[in-house]
Amino acid sequence: MTKRTTLLILGGTTALAVLAGGSGLALGTVLGATTATPQVELQVNPSTYRQPATTSTVTSASDEQQVGVVTILTDVYYGSGAAAGTGMVITSDGQVLTNNHVISGATTIEATVESTGETYRAVVLGSDAENDVALLQLVDEAGEAVTGLDTVTIDDSGEVAVGDTITDVGNAEGTGDLVAASGTVTALDQEITIEEKTLDGLIELDADVVPGDSGGPVLDADGEVIGIATAASSGTRDVTGWAIDIVDAMAIVDRILAGDESGTITIGLPAFLGVSIVDDSATIGGVLEGTPAADAGLVAGDTIVGVNGAPVASGAEISAAIAALEQGDRARIDYLDASGARQSVDVTLIGGPAS
Repeated sequence: MTKRTTLLILGGTTALAVLAGGSGLALGTVLGATTATPQVELQVNPSTYRQPATTSTVTSASDEQQVGVVTILTDVYYGSGAAAGTGMVITSDGQVLTNNHVISGATTIEATVESTGETYRAVVLGSDAENDVALLQLVDEAGEAVTGLDTVTIDDSGEVAVGDTITDVGNAEGTGDLVAASGTVTALDQEITIEEKTLDGLIELDADVVPGDSGGPVLDADGEVIGIATAASSGTRDVTGWAIDIVDAMAIVDRILAGDESGTITIGLPAFLGVSIVDDSATIGGVLEGTPAADAGLVAGDTIVGVNGAPVASGAEISAAIAALEQGDRARIDYLDASGARQSVDVTLIGGPAS
């Protein structure tokens, strides 16, 4: 029978997520994010750091456990903060699997291959925010795919069972040092709710997983990946973790690689204009430097009234119009300047913060 557990996420630089009977958290970690940053990665209260689970032991990850694992550091919303998490190299040419919430809001992403110490820029190939899966591509300074990387070993048999011994490997607390937390599988096909987002089909773990572990591998006794560490409860002596089943995650990867943008999957980055809107109006409150809006001369106080000929009257309508386009598309922006005169500019949209 599926068990429901509700995890609520609160904002702020030291945000804690509240769980009925304790507290809960998504397993990324925010480093210096502003309170305006809508992140789901959380920073745990230091007093609860690494509270041991009943059967879990925590050690530094061995050389073998580090193979194919990357630590991820992102710049969030053009420098308003930073976030950290974990990922797994799944192809020798640099494709990396992680949680969507690890890269949510990211405007730059760096990944360090822990077995070699090499750091690369990562670009978003695609994501599924509803199912919390993202696929990245590591690239070199020339923007070419990195090759010759060691990968994790995927166990796609689907034969996970309650009582199996597991090890969670991750970038605990975003320190950049991989930690291995042992434990067992305590339940299968679990469902949790984080704010209004529900994840189902999860593997439940009795293992000491913490913020920063998100996106990292949950290994079976043979060292093969059975899941992606995604969420955990905290605030009691017994820590419960949840992982996305690797079979489910790889099915999403296959759809991303096939360019299937149906349902909840996004290919690449969303189109981005680069403005903030005042309250529920269509008036620009600010313009980010280096974005299409800034290059076109839009400024705070201008009011957007049309996108590609379609009238808009609110921030929601502007967002919907831009969301219907893709990175690289041209868009005509009609607006009223401070004097009330109607103006039009053509812009080429860029890829915005990861969704």
